[in-house]
Amino acid sequence: MAEITASMVKELRERTDAPMMECKRALTESAGDIGKAEEILRVKLGSKASKAASRITAEGVVAVHMANDGKVGAIVEINCETDFVAKNDDFLKLASDCAALVAAHDPVDVTALAALPMAGGTVESTRTALVGKIGENLAIRRFVRMQATGKLAAYVHGGAKIGVVVDCSGGDDQLGRDLAMHVAATKPKALDASGVAAELIDSERRVATEKAREAGKPEAMIEKIVEGSVQKFLNEVTLLGQVFVKAEDGKQTIAQLLKSKAASVAGFTLFVVGEGIAKRSNDFAAEVAAQAAAAAQK
Repeated sequence: MAEITASMVKELRERTDAPMMECKRALTESAGDIGKAEEILRVKLGSKASKAASRITAEGVVAVHMANDGKVGAIVEINCETDFVAKNDDFLKLASDCAALVAAHDPVDVTALAALPMAGGTVESTRTALVGKIGENLAIRRFVRMQATGKLAAYVHGGAKIGVVVDCSGGDDQLGRDLAMHVAATKPKALDASGVAAELIDSERRVATEKAREAGKPEAMIEKIVEGSVQKFLNEVTLLGQVFVKAEDGKQTIAQLLKSKAASVAGFTLFVVGEGIAKRSNDFAAEVAAQAAAAAQK
């Protein structure tokens, strides 16, 4: 009987992304022939796991976990290929369990999180087993663990497509939730102007300058006009400068709201599922044409 080595199991997993134990069983059944073992897995798993790791994961969910009475929180984004799988109970449990592990163990990165124990194995073995079961690539994209200076408040919106955790001192639980909901709705880039990237401010300043000149404004007035435009931009993209979405007068800013409640915000984390991931756009006609051309060449 052929010896099944760890390197053989590793190679088969890289080829198929199937669970480790399934790879080992297939190698045993094929007497160590990796090619035959891959065929066995494709038959057994219905080609579900094969090559899954190369496919784009731009759908998914954001999961949030709170601990220690709001003093510790974790937010995790886990991706899949389709929105249908994002509603799968096993997939949702993986996301929830990962958030709890982040809060409890404070891993340094996704690799460290993948090595943490889960369901009799590790996070990674649980993920790969789920890939084989569901038939889609699943990826743990990112996470943040927050240690509150005050108390954390969380909000998850849109079928867990948007998640927010806010660190708020003072006020009450309703204020914290309102702030988290506001962040989900307006998606500020930073807490205040100090957190906005310099290149964004420079870009806004250049645009405002050109607009003022094209409008024929006197050179002596341009600098003042530009600074006003930059300040308006900063108010729009910073949490403290934004108008509170629930403001009755439509004017009260978050900074004013916090002052009225004798409260402050130390920071926030906002995750939007798939943000920054290039989604594949399938052209069916082109795909058919490509297949026909390939068939003609044969």
